[in-house]
Amino acid sequence: MKKALYAGSFDPITAGHLDVINRASKLCGTLVVGVIQNPSKASAFTGEERMDMIRRATSHLSNIQIDQFDGLLADYVLRHQITVVVRGLRATMDFEYEIQMAQMNARLYHDQAETIFLMTNPEHSFVSSSLMREVFALGGDISGLVPDCVLEMMMKKAVTSKGE
Repeated sequence: MKKALYAGSFDPITAGHLDVINRASKLCGTLVVGVIQNPSKASAFTGEERMDMIRRATSHLSNIQIDQFDGLLADYVLRHQITVVVRGLRATMDFEYEIQMAQMNARLYHDQAETIFLMTNPEHSFVSSSLMREVFALGGDISGLVPDCVLEMMMKKAVTSKGE
């Protein structure tokens, strides 16, 4: 069976991400959920916290591995013998960016991997990690839009930061 990679910052993982993970896990033998560390981007959660949230949210899936990395996605793909890279699409705006990235990566993969696109469930098409962080910070209800374990961690982090 194929080894696939679904990579992102997952800061935090959302119901949309989880939908893609659930569906992608049925298409391969092993699905690696790769947490990208981007040093030029300030993250709300550490890499370990993001990996823990993903681990908890995907505990019902037996063929998931969780890892984190930095640098080029293509380098990770080549180093780990990934044959399929999964990308989630919410809207046409995502497609324009994702097609450019997929075409550049195809060149870098040296025919080792293919990129496949999965459309997110329409009920999650507006959900993004940054929107979830913003709505939560302003006191909005994001339950059902992020896994329960994520909401718990966000509430805990908010209480901790208010206490500082």
